[in-house]
Amino acid sequence: MVDIAETLLLKYPELAEITEEILMAITVTFPTDLAFMESFIYPSLNNVRQKIIVRCGFVFHYDVDDILRVVRRFENTCGSSWLGKICMILLVPIATLYPIYELLCLLTLVLRFPFSMLYFLLWKVLAIIVYPIKNIDKKEKEHKEGKKILGLICDQMGMSNPLYDGPIFEAVRQDAYQVVDEILYRARDTINCKNNEGHNVIQLAIINRSEKVYDLIYHIIERTESYRKMMDSSKNNLVHLVGRLAPSFVLGRTTGAALQLQRELKWREEVEKFMSPIELLKENINMETPAMLFHREHQDLVKQGENWTKTTAESCTITAALIVTIVFAAAITVPGGSNQESGIPLFRKEIAFTIFAVSNAFSLFTAATSLLLFLSILTTRFSEADFLVRLPRTLIFGLLTLFLSTTAMIVAFGAILFLVFCDQRPWMLAPIAGFACLPILVMVTIKLPPTARLVPINIFSHLW
Repeated sequence: MVDIAETLLLKYPELAEITEEILMAITVTFPTDLAFMESFIYPSLNNVRQKIIVRCGFVFHYDVDDILRVVRRFENTCGSSWLGKICMILLVPIATLYPIYELLCLLTLVLRFPFSMLYFLLWKVLAIIVYPIKNIDKKEKEHKEGKKILGLICDQMGMSNPLYDGPIFEAVRQDAYQVVDEILYRARDTINCKNNEGHNVIQLAIINRSEKVYDLIYHIIERTESYRKMMDSSKNNLVHLVGRLAPSFVLGRTTGAALQLQRELKWREEVEKFMSPIELLKENINMETPAMLFHREHQDLVKQGENWTKTTAESCTITAALIVTIVFAAAITVPGGSNQESGIPLFRKEIAFTIFAVSNAFSLFTAATSLLLFLSILTTRFSEADFLVRLPRTLIFGLLTLFLSTTAMIVAFGAILFLVFCDQRPWMLAPIAGFACLPILVMVTIKLPPTARLVPINIFSHLW
């Protein structure tokens, strides 16, 4: 009950000073942020401001963290009102120097502001009517209230409080980057505190594969040489730590052992960018290099990924071969018959017949492509490095072409059904189109989460 907690903290601020359990409680139960697709459709001026600062930081190579700190301080003082939000739009380009590029960004934001306000009002109307949008709006509201409570607690605990250690470790484990950001904003030295195993915040973020926390502290690792070369008590550097197998709750976020292994390889590739070639060959206390440690920890996952990929490819090969057989038979069996003398189809001038011919040919070609892709998977090697790019890319392209082939087959069948059985009855087009969309709607409904019906996607913001 975030609203009740906020009321209590505002009325009795001394409650936050009693013990670290309150901060730990808000860390464990912190409301989740909007997923990728949810944040994409949710109107937010903060997202626009954040993107401008990060984008300009990459272009002009300035300290993004310092700019965000200035903007955040202004937001805490007068950014809650509508006038403050308008000033926030004007502050960002000014705070990030005065190049022509920034002036163009400012002009774009000013021109888009009325449309953004109209979209925001439309969103609020839809949030009352449409259930999925209502859930997203409620989720965003709870997240804002959670951030406000987190700020109240940290304000009462003060700066450089040793009680921050336990909550920040739990926040890193759960990838609650807002909590980590709030604590580091008030106590930057907390990043160096260590748990019972001797790991600090950076090392824990790598061990637990906390993507959002890693994105938050990425620039700190990149700029500080001591963080890149630090070791734990077993002489494990950062590449040794990323070579460990990810926790089970992290692996469970990705479907399929092959894609789990791909994510592990991406993590190792990401951390290796910070390290010099000599660091990649250093041995830990067990006389293992990072490559040896990674191979030992992930050898079972490689076997599971091979079996999962082969099973998936075999099932999809049968489906693709069946579609090729069906659409090839439909191509040589002309609907409605042909002229006995010339052999030209009788329905060749009908629009529905043209749709059938195009979609049937497209279905045949895409199904054949999918069949060849899955056959190439069955006949390939399954080395550890192949799971990084080649195997997942082949599998994704195979599934994509198989999906397109199935869709085109449904369109071809609907066109012939309308052409042969719905003569002089154009109203039949509506039910045929509705039934044709039924398989896709069923599949999408099953795959998407039941709460907001949107797919949460986690990616490294700087990797793509």
